[in-house]
Amino acid sequence: METQMIQNINGKINIVFQDKRETEASENSQFSKLKNNPFSHIDEEFSSFIALNELKQTIKEIYASIVINERRKQEGLRASPQVLHMLFKGNPGTGKTTIARKLAKVYYEMNLLSKGHFIEAERADLVGEYIGQTAQKTRSVLQKAKGGVLFIDEAYSLARGGEKDFGKEAIDTLVKHMEDDHNDLVLILAGYPNEMDRFLSLNPGLQSRFPFILDFKDYDVSQLMEIARKMASEREYKLEKEAEWALRTRLQKELQQNRRNFSNARYVRNIIENAIRQHAVRLLQQGKISPDDLVYLTRKDIEAERKKGND
Repeated sequence: METQMIQNINGKINIVFQDKRETEASENSQFSKLKNNPFSHIDEEFSSFIALNELKQTIKEIYASIVINERRKQEGLRASPQVLHMLFKGNPGTGKTTIARKLAKVYYEMNLLSKGHFIEAERADLVGEYIGQTAQKTRSVLQKAKGGVLFIDEAYSLARGGEKDFGKEAIDTLVKHMEDDHNDLVLILAGYPNEMDRFLSLNPGLQSRFPFILDFKDYDVSQLMEIARKMASEREYKLEKEAEWALRTRLQKELQQNRRNFSNARYVRNIIENAIRQHAVRLLQQGKISPDDLVYLTRKDIEAERKKGND
């Protein structure tokens, strides 16, 4: 007699068929391991991301549903379907695109997607200039994305032209394929919070098709500093204490101004990359270079970048 079981091989969940009598003991042992430490692989996958606790919890819920659904099937019980389309609401630099790309990989490892690739599209990729072209362009993008994640940033741009705009046709085509291909396609729409809320209010039937609506909050100063240290460390640099103080002061000022176009982690990345260039210029000018000089970014490097004002 054959039955389904779950094996975790190299991080990927695979469904296999074996004789029930031969596999019952190993199956129970495996479920016991999942019970003791069920989400360690998810924690590991997302360990490099600062904050985003809501998203991490959502992925754990999806994974838990997969495991329990398989156990329910083995007992002859009905399994709940997984619809994974998502809406991301957040300002630039809060990790929306990076997370969407990561989810393509994670969902593939969970056997929720057949390919696990990532396709990013914008209005111009979907909306045509004459009747009939939009549906064709949108279907073409959807076909390329099948088996993976289709990510559309600034999705509200599809509705900016009103009822007569071809963007509405793109939305209608997306909605149809969300239903038809939900077993092997994840659609993620993203954009600024206020614009996304307005977009949903103009399309009442759209919100119900996205079971996961996640808010990507702006980072606070401490989180931005943690991101800065991580970015520097990845490049094998460190920030001196005075450099950290200068960077923290600058970030506090930016957040106090509450600039709408403040780009969060992207802003920090630009500072670090420019500081590294300033560091290189400074070392060449000073002549004698010690091993520590090669590693530490100073306040002067941060301040010199600030004077340029081109981040």
